[in-house]
Amino acid sequence: MKFKKNHAIVLGLVLVVIASVTALISWSGDDRNIVRELQEEPTLTVYVNETGQIQEMLLEEYIQGVVAGEMFPDWPVEAYAAQAIFARSFTMDFLASGGVKDKYGADVSTSIQETQAFNPDAVTEDIKKGVEMTRGEVMTYDNRFVRGWFHAYSGGITARAKEGLDYQEDEPPFTDSVKLGENEYVPEDVKEWRAEYSAAELRNLLATTGLNVGDIQGVEITEKGPSGRVTLFTVRGTQGEDTVSGPAFRLAVDSTKMKSTLVQDLSMENGVLTITGTGYGHGVGLSQWDAFKLAKDGKSPEEIVQTFFKDVQIRTIYE
Repeated sequence: MKFKKNHAIVLGLVLVVIASVTALISWSGDDRNIVRELQEEPTLTVYVNETGQIQEMLLEEYIQGVVAGEMFPDWPVEAYAAQAIFARSFTMDFLASGGVKDKYGADVSTSIQETQAFNPDAVTEDIKKGVEMTRGEVMTYDNRFVRGWFHAYSGGITARAKEGLDYQEDEPPFTDSVKLGENEYVPEDVKEWRAEYSAAELRNLLATTGLNVGDIQGVEITEKGPSGRVTLFTVRGTQGEDTVSGPAFRLAVDSTKMKSTLVQDLSMENGVLTITGTGYGHGVGLSQWDAFKLAKDGKSPEEIVQTFFKDVQIRTIYE
């Protein structure tokens, strides 16, 4: 199965942002995100970053644009529907926290740095059908909206938030590490990837993390988490050594190049660091390529969602 290169780049950028932004937001136990049934479908105000205008649209129309921005074309309808549940849950929780009212006077924006990807021009009939299949459905835990993480491909096993995202709050009670096994639908450059960095390049990239060990002479894996993802690297240089968390290291060195922290091999020879691995993204929550496979296997959107999070309930909050 082949997709255009620019689609992969866009998806990679989306995953970078989701990994970095949602890692800062904890699952909340306060009253703002308590789930309530609504009399009618909400109308959102959407700040369009490209034009500076604010548009009104119904929530389901917005979710269609989000799903089109987050997934590839020509995927199974059930995979789109599962992504819609994640996007709708994310949006309702985001609205409960105030959205971007303080910044733009609107509920959400079209910027992936601030909310979610949004590409209404890419909406297809199958995406519309997938969104309609799960109309009004959200994920809940303890009667609160679940802020759903997702990524492109798990590499066969997902991670909990502290491992995959270097999450600094208490581990959310609904996260899980799920073994998913082989997936014949995953593109080869996602199933097995390779990244190389010169010592000079690596020094410049890692400077964004605050690392300063001089000229880099070596990188080692110091710790791995339960799913096998690297949680801590040690970097040695001419001025000493220091550690960097696995997720922070990956973001710093370009997460579209080092596609995950599920590293299979790492070596540094002749001033070049070589990393090989599998998977794409932080590994927490919904794995999109595994959702693709589950849909092909006949799973419903709700079954797909509940594969990735434990003890999550799916509720319809409006008809």
